[in-house]
Amino acid sequence: MISRHRFATLLLALCLAAPLTAQDIRPLTILHTNDLHAHIQPNNDGMGGFAYLATALREERAHCEACIYLNAGDLVQGTPVSTIFRGEPIYELANLLHMDVSTLGNHELDYGWNEAGKFPTIAKFPIVSANLLNAAGQPVTGKPYVIETVGGIRVAIVGAVLGDLATAFVTPEEMGPWRVIPPVEAVRSAVADIGNRADLIVVLAHIHTEETEQILHTIPQVAVVVAGHEHTGYSSLKKIDGRVAVQLKSYGVELGRLDLRVDVPHRTVVSADWKRIPINSKTIAPDAEVAAAVASWEAKVSKIVDVPIGTAKHTIAHRDLRLLVERAMAEETGADIAWINQGNIRDALPQGQLLARHVWNVLPFDDRVVLGRFLGSQLPPAITKEFPVEPGKLYTVAVTDYTVANQSSPNQLATSGLVFSKTGPLQRDLVIDWIKRKGVIE
Repeated sequence: MISRHRFATLLLALCLAAPLTAQDIRPLTILHTNDLHAHIQPNNDGMGGFAYLATALREERAHCEACIYLNAGDLVQGTPVSTIFRGEPIYELANLLHMDVSTLGNHELDYGWNEAGKFPTIAKFPIVSANLLNAAGQPVTGKPYVIETVGGIRVAIVGAVLGDLATAFVTPEEMGPWRVIPPVEAVRSAVADIGNRADLIVVLAHIHTEETEQILHTIPQVAVVVAGHEHTGYSSLKKIDGRVAVQLKSYGVELGRLDLRVDVPHRTVVSADWKRIPINSKTIAPDAEVAAAVASWEAKVSKIVDVPIGTAKHTIAHRDLRLLVERAMAEETGADIAWINQGNIRDALPQGQLLARHVWNVLPFDDRVVLGRFLGSQLPPAITKEFPVEPGKLYTVAVTDYTVANQSSPNQLATSGLVFSKTGPLQRDLVIDWIKRKGVIE
C-alpha cells in the first residue's frame, strides 16, 4: 500500500511532469452591454448612441485575440421609435451592432408576448432564455443556451430572466400563456444538459443581483455571469469563489470589456480583468452605416415628438421628477392624490426648451391614468407614507392602469382589491398637455 506521503509526492511529480501549456490557457474577451432601452441616440450629455457604440465595438474587436459580444436584455422600450413601432426597429438596429448572443429582459414583454415572440425572428443573432417558457413548456426563444467556439474555447451561453417577472414586472395580458421558472433552477438544468460539451459556461441574464450571486454560489460550473436589470451597474468586478459577474450602467453610455484567461482543461477562469469604456459622442466618431439607419428611423417619428411644449428652468430628475409627474396627474384629473412608483420614471427633463420627445423618454410606456375613490383607511402604506390621510375621509386617487394590474406587487401598491373605476388619458399625453399649459416649469 502506498503511504499518504509517497502518494502526495507521486501526484506532485505527475503535475510537474505535465505543466499547463499555451494550448491549455487561452484568452477570451467578452464585450457586453445591458439595458440599452432603445436609446439609439446620445443623451443630453452626449453619452451613448448606437452609432458611437458600433465604433467602440469595432475598435475593441480589432484589439482582442478572441472576442464575443453579449447583450443582457432590455434592448427595447425607452424612446419614441421603440414605443411607436413596438420595439421592432431596435432589433433591426441591433443587427448592425453584430451581437453574437442576447437574452430577453422584462421590458421585451412590454408590447405583449405576441410581439416579443417576433424579436427572435428579426434578430440575426441567437436569443437565449432558459427559464421563460411557452404553453408547451419549451423556451420561448427556442434556445435555452447556445455553444459558440471562440478562440478554440467552447463557450456555452445560458439565458435567464427575472424570477419574479410575472408577478412584479409584467401584466397578465402581456405575459399571455408564457410562464417563468426560477432562474437558478433553469440554469442548473441547462448546465446539466450541456455536460462536457463546453469549456466555459457563461450565464447571460437579466436578473436581480441576489439571483446572480445565488447562481455563482450554488452552481460551480458557471464561471461568468453577464448581467442586466440594475441600471446603476457594478462599480467593480464581482468575484465569488473564483467566478465573476459584470453589469454596466443602462442606456448604452458604456461598453464592457471582460478579458479572461481560461484554463480550458479544468474549465475555470485563471484571471479576469474588467473595464467599462465610456461611449462619448464628443470623442468617438459615429459608424456611418448605423448612423444612417438611426437617422432613417428617427425621421419616421420626428414630426410627432420633436415639438416644443415648454421650458424647464433647470434639469428635473429622480424624486423631483416623480413629484412633478404626480402633480401633473392630480391637477389634470382633479384627484386629491396621484401616486406612481419610481420605476415609472425612465429619464430626466433637461434644462431649457422641452420637446414632446423628452416626455416620451421619461414616460415611454403606454400607461393610462385611472381614478378611484377610497376612504383614507382603505389606502395602502405606499400611499399613506407619502400623503397623510384621515381614515374616515374620501379621497380621489389617480394611478396608472399598469399599477392597478400589478397592485399586489411590492414594487406597486402592495395591496389588492382597490377598484379604479374611471379611465383617463395616456399618462404621457396628460403630462405633455400639463407642461403646455404651464409653459415654464420652475
